[in-house]
Parts: sequence; structure tokens; C-alpha cells
Amino acid sequence: MRILQSHQSDFQERFEEILRRADMDMEQVTPIVLSIIEEIKKEGDRALFRHIAKFDGWEPKRSEDLRIDPKLMQEAYEKLDEKLKAALHLAFDRIKAYHEKQLPKSWIDFEKNGTILGQKVTPVDRAGLYIPGGKAAYPSSLLMNAIPAIVAGVEEIVVTTPTPNNEPNELLLAACHLCGIEKVYKVGGASAIAALAYGTESIPKVDVITGPGNIFVATAKKLVYGEVNIDMIAGPSEIGIIADESANPKYVAIDLLSQAEHDEMASSILITPSATLAQAVSEEVELFLENLDRKEIAQKSIQERGAIIITKCLSEAVELMNQIAPEHLEIMTKNPFDLLPRIKHAGAIFLGENTPEPIGDYIAGPNHTLPTGGTARFFSPLSTEHFLKKSSIISFSCQALADIGEAAAVLAYTEGLEAHAQSIEVRLKDR
Repeated sequence: MRILQSHQSDFQERFEEILRRADMDMEQVTPIVLSIIEEIKKEGDRALFRHIAKFDGWEPKRSEDLRIDPKLMQEAYEKLDEKLKAALHLAFDRIKAYHEKQLPKSWIDFEKNGTILGQKVTPVDRAGLYIPGGKAAYPSSLLMNAIPAIVAGVEEIVVTTPTPNNEPNELLLAACHLCGIEKVYKVGGASAIAALAYGTESIPKVDVITGPGNIFVATAKKLVYGEVNIDMIAGPSEIGIIADESANPKYVAIDLLSQAEHDEMASSILITPSATLAQAVSEEVELFLENLDRKEIAQKSIQERGAIIITKCLSEAVELMNQIAPEHLEIMTKNPFDLLPRIKHAGAIFLGENTPEPIGDYIAGPNHTLPTGGTARFFSPLSTEHFLKKSSIISFSCQALADIGEAAAVLAYTEGLEAHAQSIEVRLKDR
């Protein structure tokens, strides 16, 4: 891995490259995605048939061909190895328990003069979940996207997933059955996002779309935002690690590789004040790489987008990591909780050497759908709130209106909105 030192004259220039790690050439793919969206809007399922034939290698003949029979999901679940089934159930239960604690509450306050103010929390009617397929299938992503929607109380959940050669992933089907999802469609890419956003003869229009995907999926989500709500614009996976001399270099190295094996575009960054640890981690990375099944992917990621930064002190390490705002942040120091108050920007924070990032991917409970590419500065992890909306509750008595109505009328006149003011004044005169 390349090793940078914060005191080097060219460090800022090279650090800026790390900060730009998530730059995606959306401008290049936008015309293609716009064309796909327009075709779906105009032609519905007929356009989907063409896109599936082109990208997934099979040709649907009728709308029914797009939907996966719930019986197949049940069969896939029943055929699961018992150990795997138990692991899925454990993950489900832990994820559900965590997200139940996130639920916001409706509330109403009553004031003495008869003013009633409050908030009503309501789930969306229908949620669309995009679950990547293609090279691999991710049942964990299905759990992480479906369970918050279930906990939020969404009545109808619709799943789309690419199905190359019309061969659904059995484990993904089993996870859908576990979650009680019956509407699963064999559609991927920008076509799926457009279908969920606008609806077709077979796929219902949804209110919110969540889930990760490639640049075409990310661009499509960005373009349909406003027609529907979305969770975030996600890019390649990434990990940042803050460590001191007490950290085990083997743990740090394999945790860096845990993200590098996802994708050639993934970023793995260690920041430490210890030059000794930096060198040891670099050596351990090379040793682990030799035996990885996904060596080629991980090696390219580490070589092109990985970095070890040696800082003057731990405080500088924290400062630089806050600028990076990583998707996943591990803190492997003598007293990791001491640093927690100083962490401002990270999708998920993993504290201590016994808390590797992959434990969060599968079983810990918090959501693994996280903001990437520095967007943790303003985005939050996927949660129940992505599937909920809030309505304000307002009720005034005659006395309450008399107490503050005149002030509201003054503000309305100031803005030149006479009817606004008179709608209040006519009531004040009639009381």
C-alpha cells in the first residue's frame, strides 16, 4: 500500500485525491439513463422486456414472467442449510430489534389557551427496494432494506433485482420469504429504478426507493428523486481506520481488505501516528492478499485507491478522518471511546479491536446501507425514518387565535399577502 506522511510537501495535493475518491462520471451516463427512464415511462413493460433481453440475457414474453412466484421463495427458504437458516434468523431478529428503537413517535401538546400542536408519524404506502444481483447476490442487503420498512409499518414492499439468464439467487429468495415479501421482480439497473418510480403494467409505482447499485442505478435514483423519495446516492464501499501503536497489524490489514474485495473502486484508508504500525500493516496486507479468492479485485483496489497516512499525532488523525467522512470507520486505539466525541462524520463507527466492520454488515443490528464518498457529512444510515413521513398537527381555540392572530396578520401584510392577513382578521372580528 502507498504510505503518505502528513508533513510531506505534496501531502495536501495527494490527500485531495482521497477526498475526491467518490467522483462518479454521472454526466457521461446521464443521457443513457434518461433514455431508459423515458422508455419505461412511455412503454412500460414492453421497454422492460427489451432491457432485460439486452442486459440480463433472457427475454420475458409477458408481464407475469417478471414476477417471482412466492412459492419459489418458500421452497428456497425450506431448502436452506439449518446453520445458514439460523444465521439469517439471528440477523433478522437483531436488525429488527435495533430499528424498533429508532421509531419516532407521534405527539400532541395542549396549551392552556386552547392551542393544540403536535406531530403525526405515518409510514409511506409502498416502498421499493433495489437489491443488486449480477456478479453476486446480497441477502444481507435485502434484510437491511426490508426490515426498517417492516418496522416502520409499510403495507406493501416491492423488490427488484437483476436476474442474469433468468436464474434467481436462491439465498435472496429465501431472505425475501423470511421477510414476508411477496412482490419480487426480475428487473435490474436503471430500468428497475424507473419502473419503481413511475410504475408499469406489472410493477407498481412506489413512494420511496432504497438500496445500493452501480453508477447507472445511482444516476437513475438521482434523476427520479422528487417523483419519489430515495435513501441516498451511494458509491463504492469504503473503510477508514484510526489506529495507534497498540493496534494489531493483522486485524487492521484484513479489515482494510474486507472492503477492498468488494470492488476495484472501493477505498481502504488507515490513518495512524505510528510509522511502525503503518509498515507492519502494509506487509500484512500483502501476505493476506496472496490467499484471497478475490485477490485480483482487492489488489487493484488497494493499489489504486488504498492509502496509509502517517500523522504527527492522534488528534491530527481524527481531523483528517473527519474530512474523509468514511462510510465505515474503525477505531483501534488503546481507549477508542475517548475518541468517539471527536468523530463528527462517519456512516458507522466501530469501536475496539473486537468490532470488525463485517460484523456490522451482517449481524450487529445497525443498518449497513450507509453514506459513501464523504456524504456522511450530511447523509445518515438507512433507517425506519426513510420509510416514514411526518405531518404537523395544529388546532387553535378562539382564545388562542385572539392571543397571537394579530401578530400573524402583521407578518402577512409585511409580505404583501392581504388575503392571508384577512383570513385571520375576519375571525378576530367575529369572535
